[in-house]
Amino acid sequence: MAPRKGKVQKEEQIQLGPQVTEGENVFGVAHIFASFNDTFVHVTDLSGKETIVRITGGMKVKADRDEASPYAAMLAAQDVAERCKVLGITALHIKLRATGGNKTKTPGPGAQSALRALARSGMKIGRIEDVTPIPSDSTRRKGGRRGRRL
Repeated sequence: MAPRKGKVQKEEQIQLGPQVTEGENVFGVAHIFASFNDTFVHVTDLSGKETIVRITGGMKVKADRDEASPYAAMLAAQDVAERCKVLGITALHIKLRATGGNKTKTPGPGAQSALRALARSGMKIGRIEDVTPIPSDSTRRKGGRRGRRL
């Protein structure tokens, strides 16, 4: 039986990412959430609605105790930067966040190394902003009347 003559499949070139001129920076927003248990590096578009890539320290290391380590954060940030370059994002605004609320307002150990890894892997850094939630007045903090005794 002869092959059927029908519609011919057309191949189209699909390009991921925004259309830009040469030398122009395309910005994304890197939300770095560094707690003492894990580090998230989450890149979105400028509005924050569309996720481009999200990688955590726990996705990069096997041991649970190493999820928040600077090494895991560095590996996560390198993967994020690589994926951003593939999609055409060349520059990032940074939003750094700690746990906050009525817990600690200090970023975890992976925050600084994630930021450095993004910069060293060729991403241009725009603005760096601390978006840790700080309560105007809060529920009672854990620890009891006399606080945590060491």
